[in-house]
Amino acid sequence: MKVILSPNPYRDKGLRTVREARRILEQDGVETAVCLPFRPDGGCELPEDIRFEALQDAARGADLLICFGGDGTILHSAKLAAEYHFPILGVNMGSVGFMAELEHGELKLLHRLVKGEYTLERRAMMDVRVFRDKRVIHRELALNDATITKGAVARVIDLAVYGDRVKIMEFSGDGVIVATPTGSTAYSMSAGGPIVEPTADNLIVTPICAHALQAKSFVLGPERVIAVRANRQSRKTAYLSVDGGKAFRLGSGDIVELCNGGEHIELVRLSGRNFYEIISQKLGGN
Repeated sequence: MKVILSPNPYRDKGLRTVREARRILEQDGVETAVCLPFRPDGGCELPEDIRFEALQDAARGADLLICFGGDGTILHSAKLAAEYHFPILGVNMGSVGFMAELEHGELKLLHRLVKGEYTLERRAMMDVRVFRDKRVIHRELALNDATITKGAVARVIDLAVYGDRVKIMEFSGDGVIVATPTGSTAYSMSAGGPIVEPTADNLIVTPICAHALQAKSFVLGPERVIAVRANRQSRKTAYLSVDGGKAFRLGSGDIVELCNGGEHIELVRLSGRNFYEIISQKLGGN
């Protein structure tokens, strides 16, 4: 069994948690490779005694990827996991960590991996494409969400949202979020959207600070194709961001099309906690 250990060095200072996880796994005869999900900037010293491998190289032949950090670390690795078809296990080193299965104090549960005492939970991903003059100029996969928001100067932007070419809503506001069920507990929830069971295949459309009574959150079926268009007459700038990544500037008349593209990842479940327990724990419910 080959396992990739992918730490966020800003969260796991000195990679102490990674060292402990590697010790536990190697006790069970597991081959490990330590790979950084990104190259850190200044202000973060990496241990000199740990050999780091390139993530793309280690991905070939890997059976599992363990991410150490917050949900952002898992989001960063999701596209690679979808490409190479291995599951992800998250170890939470952040504040919330909805997708992470273990807290950093629960590393002993890693012994269950070799014994096969775990389950895999499927999470759908969303295909996001930008059309300009009927030509695709930008494409990404989203595990959490895609947001279309106003620029720093614009007060509001004018958006129209369609489902299978039928207009769902049109409004002025700060933007719109199209989320997967996995992303329903992130920005979408904060903007007033519903919490959806993460193993569902729905798409959730949630306006951001819409100045319109009819602009409400919608939960659409997995077969729907959503399109978002900024008003052609508007000179205001809109930006697309997928899973909180680098923003893509949208031109006037660009159409952002979103759908369930058939891609997915699998998350490893070891602890036995179900979704409702996680919601209660992370959001402070009873």
